Amino acid sequence: MKKILLIIVLAILALPAYLFITGAIGTSSIAMALNVMVGKGVDTPSESLLNQRFKLPDGFSLSLYAGDLPKARFIRFTEAGDLLVTRPYEGDVLLIRRNPDSPNTSGERVTLLTGLTRPSGIDIAGDWLFIGESNAVGRVRFDTAKGVIVGEYEQIITGLSDDGNHPYKVIRVGPDEKLYLGQGSTCNVCIEADSRRSTLTTYNLDGSGEQLFATGLRNSMGMDWAPWDNSLYATDNGRDMLGDDYPPCELNKVEAGNFYGWPHYNGANEPDPDYGQDIPGSAGNPIAPVHEFLAHNAPLGLSFVDTDSWPKSYDKVALAALHGSWNRSSPDGYKVVSLHWNGDEIERRDFLTGFEKDGDIIGRPVDVAQGPDGAIYISDDYSGAIYRISADEDASTPVAMAKPRADAKPFVLGKPAWLHEKSIPILGNLGKQLFHRYNCISCHNPQNSVGRLALHNVNERLQHDQLIDALTRPTAPMPALPLSQGEKRALAVYLLNSR
Repeated sequence: MKKILLIIVLAILALPAYLFITGAIGTSSIAMALNVMVGKGVDTPSESLLNQRFKLPDGFSLSLYAGDLPKARFIRFTEAGDLLVTRPYEGDVLLIRRNPDSPNTSGERVTLLTGLTRPSGIDIAGDWLFIGESNAVGRVRFDTAKGVIVGEYEQIITGLSDDGNHPYKVIRVGPDEKLYLGQGSTCNVCIEADSRRSTLTTYNLDGSGEQLFATGLRNSMGMDWAPWDNSLYATDNGRDMLGDDYPPCELNKVEAGNFYGWPHYNGANEPDPDYGQDIPGSAGNPIAPVHEFLAHNAPLGLSFVDTDSWPKSYDKVALAALHGSWNRSSPDGYKVVSLHWNGDEIERRDFLTGFEKDGDIIGRPVDVAQGPDGAIYISDDYSGAIYRISADEDASTPVAMAKPRADAKPFVLGKPAWLHEKSIPILGNLGKQLFHRYNCISCHNPQNSVGRLALHNVNERLQHDQLIDALTRPTAPMPALPLSQGEKRALAVYLLNSR
C-alpha cells in the first residue's frame, strides 16, 4: 500500500513538469499547479511589496488584516465580528477574533475544529456552525457572542464522493432556510458516475430532505443571493485543454430544475468538442451564463455587498475572487472584480489587482466576505493572508493608499428592526438614567466635540448596532458594564435619538 501511495504522489508531482515540457503550461503555472494539487504556497508579502503591487479604485484603502495563515480558503463572519477561516490542507477551522483596538488588524487566533477531512465551505445559521468537508457536511452548536464551540461536532450528510479534480464542498444557508451544497466535477470533462457531482443540492438544516437543485455546473465554488430579489447566483469554472482563451468561466443565475451545460456545452451553449455529440435528452435546453469571465480565470468566492457608504458608482454590486489560471501559457486572473447589475446587463470592473504582475504571482484570492463593520475581507490561499478593504479613509496608514473620495454617499442613521417610534422616548429616558448611573459623563461629555471620547454628533458617525457592539466589547480604558441587551439598546437610543 505504501508503494502505491508513493507512486501516486510522485505522479502528481511529476504532472506539472510534464505539462511544462510538452508546452501545455508556462513556468509560472508550475507553481500554480503545485498550489492546486498539494496546497504549496509562498510567504505572506511584505508591506512594502503590497504598497508597490496592489491597486484599488479611488476611494478605497487596503490593509493586511492577518498573515501567516497557510492555505486559508473560505471565510465567514460571526455577528460578533470574529472571522471564521477554513484550511482544507490543515484539516481545521480557525476563528480570528476582532481586534477592538484596531479594526485594520486581527486579534487572537483560536482553533475551533481540527482533524477534519479537507474542510472548505462554511456558514452559520442560528446557533449552528456548518462545515463542508470533502466527504461530508457537519454541524456543531456555536456561541457566536463568545466565539466558542458548544457540544460535539456531528456529520449530518455523509457518503459524499471526494475523488478526482474538485473534491471541495461549498455550502451556504439560503434565505429559504435550506442548506445548499455545491459539489464540483471529478474531471476536466466526462460523464460522472456519481450523479451528485457537478450539481447543487439542497437539504433541511438537519441534513435530511436531499433535493437535486441544479445540474451541469462543473465547479461552482462561490454562491450568494442578490439582496434585491433573492435570486441565487454562482460562479463556475470552465473546462481546460482547449487553448488559452476558451472556454470562458461563468456566472450563472441558478434556478431550481435547470441544467447549465457541462459537460456537453461550454459558455453560451456551444457544443463541447469531446461531449457535444450524441447529447442525451436529459441534457436538453441548457441555460446560458448571465456573464462570462475570461477563460481559466477560475472565479471562486462570490459575495453581494452593502454599498450604502461606497461611491455612487457602486450599486447592485457583487465581488468575485478570481483565483487565477494554472494551465495558461501566460497567467491571467489573480484579482478581485466587481460585478455591476445594470438592468439585464452585468458589467465587470477590476477592483483589487496586483496579485500577478508580468508573470510574478504573490497571491491567489479565494473568498470575499463583508464584515459587520462594512469592510471587505479577502482570503488568499497562496500567500496565507486575509486582506481588509475599507471604503473610508482609515486613520491608520493603509498598505495601499487611495485617493480621497469625492462622491461618497452621506451617512444616514438607520432604524433597526427592534426600535419602534413609540418606544424611543421610553428607551431614551432609561438610557439617560443608565448614562448618569454609571457616571459615563466623567469620560464622555455629550456636548464635548473634542477628543476620541467625544460623543458630539455621534449620531452622524455610528449606527445603533455599532454602538451596542462597542458596549458589548469595550475598548480600554472603558470598563465592561453589567448591562443587559435591553439596557444597551436603551443607551444607544439615548445617545443616537433622544438628546
